[in-house]
Amino acid sequence: MLNTIINKISELKSELGYKSALLNHAGKLPALEEGDRIIVNALKRDGVYVTTLEELGLSSTAYLLQAAHTQLSRMSAANNSHLTERLPQIYTVTDLPEFSQWGREQKLLNIIENYIGLPTAFQGVHLRKDFPNENQFGTLLWHKDSEDRRMVKIIIYLTDVEEKHGPFEYVPLSLTSLSTLNYYRIYYKLWRSGYIGITDEQLKEVIPAHKWKSCPGPAGTVIFTDPKTALHHGTLRTEERSALFFVYTANPPKRPELCTQYWDDTFAKPELSQEPDSVRVLR
Repeated sequence: MLNTIINKISELKSELGYKSALLNHAGKLPALEEGDRIIVNALKRDGVYVTTLEELGLSSTAYLLQAAHTQLSRMSAANNSHLTERLPQIYTVTDLPEFSQWGREQKLLNIIENYIGLPTAFQGVHLRKDFPNENQFGTLLWHKDSEDRRMVKIIIYLTDVEEKHGPFEYVPLSLTSLSTLNYYRIYYKLWRSGYIGITDEQLKEVIPAHKWKSCPGPAGTVIFTDPKTALHHGTLRTEERSALFFVYTANPPKRPELCTQYWDDTFAKPELSQEPDSVRVLR
């Protein structure tokens, strides 16, 4: 009982400190262009904003795409067709400059800082290939991420993504906000799952499928999302999907131990000795 009380007091102090930090930093947020403010407002309202690389207009995009497709071509063929649960193939590419330079573009950092409300940290980037699966498990289940109170993931489709490729899908925040009964019903289901995630059928008991929002799009589609606030998943697919996942949190995040996967050896890293010429030139 005493430990429970101590933990509750510690958690309360942490949240009060967080609220105070938000207030203190509010006057220090970077200025935004009108179009960038739309992204911030959509994240606050819906938890997701969909755009394209062309609309973002970042100068380092060409280098990013060249490097991404080079690294995709170097991924070894996955020997997993016999498995009933085919895990994604993930490369941690945070250390390669084409990826880190794009992820640190000032336009992006300004948007993210205005959304998070605090100084931010670019945690890293994963290059990810997802495979066909018939049953929900892992990130195919509906879930919320846990690295921070607010965070941003930027997902870039490297291939065209139709329904057969398993697009990103989410529930708008208006349907799951703290002021709704749905919030508590979903929280209970997630808790019962051990916060692993819930199936389509379980979610349908709370929110009908026609209210879910799917995000298909051509190669170059960009999805800004807060995976902590927005209930989301990747849908079941019958064909492969390739994408980049850039991750940002406050600096420091609430749970830094969950962020190490974006730069440590949890997943495979490209062989630096095999980097394309553009990498060496950029250095």
